[in-house]
Amino acid sequence: MPRTKKIHALKRPKLRQSWSKFNLYNLSRVTAPPAANKTFFQQKWLAKSMLRSYHNPDVREGTWTRMFDRRLPAVVPMDHRYLAKYDGSEMASGRGMGVDKKPQRDARGNEIRGPEKTPYMHMTFHPLERRLDTAIFRALFASSTREARQFVVHGWVKVNGRKMIYPGYQLNPGDMFQVDPERVLYATGARKVKKDKAESNQELRRRAEERTAKKEKAEEDRAVGAVVEEEPENNTVEPTAEEDDTTTPQTYSTELKALLKRATAILDDSKRDLSGKRQQELRTFRKDLKSTFSKLRGMDESDLQETTESFETALAEILTKVPAEDLSKQEQAADAAASPSEPLPSNPQLQNKTTLDAHRARKDAELLQAALVRARANPIDTTKPYATPWTPRDYMSAFAFIPRYLEVNQNICSAVYLRHPVARPGLAEVPTPFHAETMALGFNWYLRRR
Repeated sequence: MPRTKKIHALKRPKLRQSWSKFNLYNLSRVTAPPAANKTFFQQKWLAKSMLRSYHNPDVREGTWTRMFDRRLPAVVPMDHRYLAKYDGSEMASGRGMGVDKKPQRDARGNEIRGPEKTPYMHMTFHPLERRLDTAIFRALFASSTREARQFVVHGWVKVNGRKMIYPGYQLNPGDMFQVDPERVLYATGARKVKKDKAESNQELRRRAEERTAKKEKAEEDRAVGAVVEEEPENNTVEPTAEEDDTTTPQTYSTELKALLKRATAILDDSKRDLSGKRQQELRTFRKDLKSTFSKLRGMDESDLQETTESFETALAEILTKVPAEDLSKQEQAADAAASPSEPLPSNPQLQNKTTLDAHRARKDAELLQAALVRARANPIDTTKPYATPWTPRDYMSAFAFIPRYLEVNQNICSAVYLRHPVARPGLAEVPTPFHAETMALGFNWYLRRR
């Protein structure tokens, strides 16, 4: 596989069906090819080479030539009232008699333009949109047509419930294709810095930008005489892009000890009326936590972070199962003292102190439960080949569009090919970054008879 820069050819731009940053740069500087000192044949050949570099260059030229169809599909909306009033002869009125039609104008004097023109030439490569690999790329299940082709060849794609290993399969209206969700998460997700870390390059860049913004803000505040709080000396050295802002193993040990102390306090609280099942869960949790302390020295920082977060999530899940009415009065008073400035609700039924504390505890439990649901849906997993929690990869938003002829369900990574793409007034359903003149020259190249 050639290198990325060679594929996109920054010196002489070549546009590709890819989410690469090099491709985005080439898209920003693409122009119509010059035609001042070129023959018509040279213009057509240059336009053809530009178009074929974008519209699935993995398809051989001979294969595409056999697929080419000079009949370009298009639809035109017809007004039944106009058809009932005229028979078509009004289109030729005034021709050859020196009568010029005056442009119609509205009340403000602006010229009323007719219907938009139909971009027929943009439909030159409409047969390629039926290919399975192109449809997977258009449905945002892969970051390029080459990656989509790889998914199909490796057996990660199903069409109508059956595995399909041919990237050139021609989809018919109503066909449903599905890609393995893990492949889609890998193709569209951010990349990791290292295999043993869950963070991605864009996460490190975001942190570096935040540090730079804070530093610039501090310098501006010093310039205007504002009081800037000095950072501790041990935090003056900023980590590089390769290093992560993780804490030390001693910090994780302290956090685990705090969790163990909290679980023990809950069990020893005689005023809490816990069920037998909850007590058993807390004892098991405390046992697993104690056995983890003997393994802290042999674990790296990523495993320590994952272990600590898993124990925090487990304890939070146990606490969310405890009814809010079972909270002890001591904890209710502690919660009330922790937030004394919070105003009382306007509901008269919540003016009572005990009722208010139970209401706040129930709201906190609901918020915690929602956070746990989000954490389960997008967890931290160092074994995945993509960054976790999952985040979209760089430069994805510039290419995130779905054509009208596809119906996509991102939850199950499947899509339905509704119909063949068509052109309509002002819109062509075959996405292309090239100008209509370039598309017309490429269409004329393939019109020639050999």
